[in-house]
Amino acid sequence: MKKALINDWYYVNGGAEKVIHSLNHIWDDFDHYALIDFLNETDRDFILKGKKAKTSFIQNLPTAKSNHRKFLQLFPCAIEQFDLSEYDLILSSSSSIAKGVRTRKNQLHICYCHSPMRYAWDLQEQYLQDSGLNKGLKGIYAKYVLNNIRKWDVTNSENVTYFIANSKNIAQKIKKIYNRESTVIYPPVDVDFFTLEENKKEYYFTASRMVSYKKTLLIVEAFNELPHLKLVVAGSGPDYDAIKKIAKSNIILIGHIDKLELKKQMQEAKAFVFAAEEDFGIVPVEAQACGTPVIAFGKGGALETVIEGKTGVFFKEQTAQSLKEAILNFETLKFNPKEIREHALQFSKERFESEIKAFVTKKHKEHQSLYADSL
Repeated sequence: MKKALINDWYYVNGGAEKVIHSLNHIWDDFDHYALIDFLNETDRDFILKGKKAKTSFIQNLPTAKSNHRKFLQLFPCAIEQFDLSEYDLILSSSSSIAKGVRTRKNQLHICYCHSPMRYAWDLQEQYLQDSGLNKGLKGIYAKYVLNNIRKWDVTNSENVTYFIANSKNIAQKIKKIYNRESTVIYPPVDVDFFTLEENKKEYYFTASRMVSYKKTLLIVEAFNELPHLKLVVAGSGPDYDAIKKIAKSNIILIGHIDKLELKKQMQEAKAFVFAAEEDFGIVPVEAQACGTPVIAFGKGGALETVIEGKTGVFFKEQTAQSLKEAILNFETLKFNPKEIREHALQFSKERFESEIKAFVTKKHKEHQSLYADSL
């Protein structure tokens, strides 16, 4: 079985890349494709086992390395340029464009969908605002481009033979947007690395890229009103300066940290604070694997990974006041670190790899049988 693995892009080591790492652990003979590939060598070794992806023409455009999203209107043309006619299995890992690759009728294309295109569907207004494209002629053109992207996205979703959703939350979106059924397989979490620590210290912790939808600013605003509680904030990004400017003395910004330091902070924190609405959200599960409870926005993937009162608490609105109330409620509760970790173990890498391998193997056999019968 000749196999191709298509990811949207390679430039950071995030949640989607952890999925790619596990897929390469199951099968080590993929040919790799992506719009761009700007991985450093450390991340390349982890994600792609040192391999390089075959890239589109966007790889060579000016500023593609620093801001590939400015070429959004070219994404459909770029992903369709790949000739995948020689492959028996096409596996796409997509939160954007990868699932839109061209395939033949007799090819098996399985898409692991992290989300339908966020910037074209449910996060369009936020994307336009963050990009400064919500006004004037640029705004009109951006909305025109996104409208065409949505039409293309729906049409090309038909190239997918089977969808796998990374959560029930995303399965519902796949049904709503593409009118397709999907199988839910939760993404892999490295619960063997994020180990239990029962002795907690007196501080709260949050970590993420500092971009608007992660809502780190909101978390800082809430703790500004709780000066008797300490918050440690890890991460960097466009919102860093604005966050640093308003943070009061009970809030410590430590910038970008490596994986070992992330584990240490998660293990020792009394709670991990998570204010984004994520499709799944790997980081809150990593925190729970450390035996650390989570204070999370009660929407999206967090509803599937956090158990109210047992592994954490929810706040209902993405406002500083709502989060503040949840923190004060958390202060009155007690949690069992061992029970929290036990809950997190169901999201392990081993479970993900076993379920994906079984799904792909079964569908490949069914597909072979179907096309053998049609000859």
